[in-house]
Amino acid sequence: MMGTPDFAVPVLDAIVAAGHQVVAAYSQPPRRAGRGKALRPSPVQQRAEALGIPVLHPISLKGAEEQARFADWNADVAVVAAYGLILPRAILDAPRLGCLNVHGSLLPRWRGAAPVQRAILAGDSETGIGIMQMEAGLDTGPVRLEGRTPIAGKTAGELTEELAQMGARLMVAVLADPDAYPPVAQSGDATYAPKIEKAEARLDFTADAHAVERQVRAFNPVPGAFFEYRGERIRIHAAEPVEGSAPPGTVLDDHLTIACGSGAIRPISVQRAGRGVMTPEELLRGFAIPAGTDLA
Repeated sequence: MMGTPDFAVPVLDAIVAAGHQVVAAYSQPPRRAGRGKALRPSPVQQRAEALGIPVLHPISLKGAEEQARFADWNADVAVVAAYGLILPRAILDAPRLGCLNVHGSLLPRWRGAAPVQRAILAGDSETGIGIMQMEAGLDTGPVRLEGRTPIAGKTAGELTEELAQMGARLMVAVLADPDAYPPVAQSGDATYAPKIEKAEARLDFTADAHAVERQVRAFNPVPGAFFEYRGERIRIHAAEPVEGSAPPGTVLDDHLTIACGSGAIRPISVQRAGRGVMTPEELLRGFAIPAGTDLA
C-alpha cells in the first residue's frame, strides 16, 4: 500500500478487511505540524502502524537500493492512493500485477495533483474514481474500473471523503478478480489538475457569483477561501449566489453580501484568524465591515 493523506486510509482499511495481506505501507515522511511543530506521521502511517503493518517513508524511490528493497517484498500488486512521489519504472514493474492507482477523477479529465478541487472550480457536473493501471506518464495509464458521482453543491472535503469510500470499494472489486476488469485505454481530451497554490484561495470578486461560490467550495476545508480587510484574512467556508449589482467587491448590506462581477455572494459561515467558525452576523457584531466597504 502506498499513500499518505486521509483520502488513502479507507482504501487501506478496505483491502485489509477483504483479507489481503499488506506486506508494507509506503507513506510520505512525518511532517512538522501544530503549534509545537512536532513531527506528525501521515494518516496512512498512523493507520498502518495501528494495523501492525511495517511503514517505510523514503524521500525518493529513484535509488537502486530503495528499488531493490521494494522488489524484495515480492508483492503481487502495489495499491497507490495519493502517495505523493513519482514511481520510477523499476517500481512500477516490480509487483507481479504492477501498480494500481485510485485516482479522483474521470480520466483523462483532471490528471494530476488536485482533481477534486479543479473539477469544482471548473463547474463540472460530475466526477468520480478511476482504478488506473499505472504507467510512466502522469495519470496516463489505462483504467480498469470507474465510478461516477454528481458534484452538486459539495465542498472539496465532502467530495474527497465520498470518493475515498468509492475508491476503496472499487479497488477491492478489482483485486478480487483482476481478469474481470481488463485495462481500457483512456480516450478523449486530457485536462490537467496542477497542485493548488495558497494564493488561488483569495476570492476573485471580479468573477461571476457562481464562480466565486465554487471557489469557496473548492477550497473548503483547505486552504480556505478568503478575503482581506484591515490586514486580516477572513475565511468564507460556505456561501450562496444571490442577486446584487455594484462594483465587484462592494459590501452590499449588513449580512456581508458582496458584489461580484455578475450577481453577488452571501456568506453563510465565516471565520477570523484564530477564531471559531461563525455566522456573518456574529462576525459583524465584533468586527464591523459596513455596507459600501470595498473588499476587492
